Amino acid sequence: MLSYLIDFSNFMLRWLHVIAAIAWIGESIYFVMLDNGLKSPKDENCRKKGVFGEMWAVHGGGFYHNQKYATSPEKLPDDLHWSFWKAYTTWLSGFALFIILYMVNPGFYLVNPNSNWEWAANMTGWQANVLALTFLLLGWVVYNEMCKRISPNMERDGLLSIGVAIMMVVVAYLSTQMFSGRAAFLLTGAVMATAMSANVFFWIIPGQRRIVKAMKAGETPNPLDGKRGKQRSVHNTYFTLPVVLLMISNHYSFAYSHAHAWVIMALLIFAGALIRQYFVLMHAGKIQPGYPAVGVLLIMVAFWIGMPSSQQINSNTESGPDIADVQMVIEQRCVACHAQSPSQPGFSAPPAGFAYDNLDQILHHKESIQQVVASGYMPLGNMTNMSDEERALIQAWSE
Repeated sequence: MLSYLIDFSNFMLRWLHVIAAIAWIGESIYFVMLDNGLKSPKDENCRKKGVFGEMWAVHGGGFYHNQKYATSPEKLPDDLHWSFWKAYTTWLSGFALFIILYMVNPGFYLVNPNSNWEWAANMTGWQANVLALTFLLLGWVVYNEMCKRISPNMERDGLLSIGVAIMMVVVAYLSTQMFSGRAAFLLTGAVMATAMSANVFFWIIPGQRRIVKAMKAGETPNPLDGKRGKQRSVHNTYFTLPVVLLMISNHYSFAYSHAHAWVIMALLIFAGALIRQYFVLMHAGKIQPGYPAVGVLLIMVAFWIGMPSSQQINSNTESGPDIADVQMVIEQRCVACHAQSPSQPGFSAPPAGFAYDNLDQILHHKESIQQVVASGYMPLGNMTNMSDEERALIQAWSE
């Protein structure tokens, strides 16, 4: 019953997390599009009122007229719309999911027993939990300090962008060395998502509140509050596509179980940012196909790096062990989790729906089994003590 309750809580939290993320990212993308698509108002009265730009749009059978003020409007309404709860809900539900899925059983999901760093491979569960939390916190601290020190007045954002890009490569590398592959991808995405939510909580919303307070008091707002909010919002929009990709990566072991997983991760992060740049510029009326072209090129490089080696491919075509021998290894090392009724504590259903107490399922998922076993990703944490000989046997399995 406990396993079922955990699974159901995971299910509902994931639903909430996805809904909140869609709402937050959708609103963020919309406002970036709106901000970049504004045109100077044609009406003289609008210009006199301080309207900086406007956009006419049609949607759902109605017409909309959006206006942005460069200075204080004559009067601010009491029901001014604020955008922050979607961001907070996304982060809080995501962190709750991380606790349920990873931190409840860190020795199983966080520790990387194959790490080249001995101290990381030998971490206990509680040490892995502390390290994961520290990793998230330091990610935000380093990113925030870079923003404050490199471009405090938003005058060197180009240099800051290079610094953030380098930081993400370092984060990708460190995460894959310290944590198991799937957790490494998730935590790298979580570092970016934490920065996004923290940008809203510590900078964007407080700055907007100070602007509104000054306007209502008849004072001139500090222009840095507006510039800083814009800076962090722009960062957030470039993080969106990479974060979404990293959050769904746990379904694709070829990426996170690869020896150079951090390179694949970094390439995909940059590809997402470049593709997002194309749409940001497009909203401003600039069509520059070079950005998505380079993004697709980086994706193809990641595909090439993650491709199974010719030696692995050949081993699948040569004569190999009998299926009965393969099935025996799978029953001893995999079926505790991957069964219709798992015997491994914490599982109420087979992970990903793969039940290997059924021969047809084993044959159907042959390539996936060989891939995750050969990479060392499965069994998770090698909790069932699969030997190198058994891995070689599965890898040599042809029919």
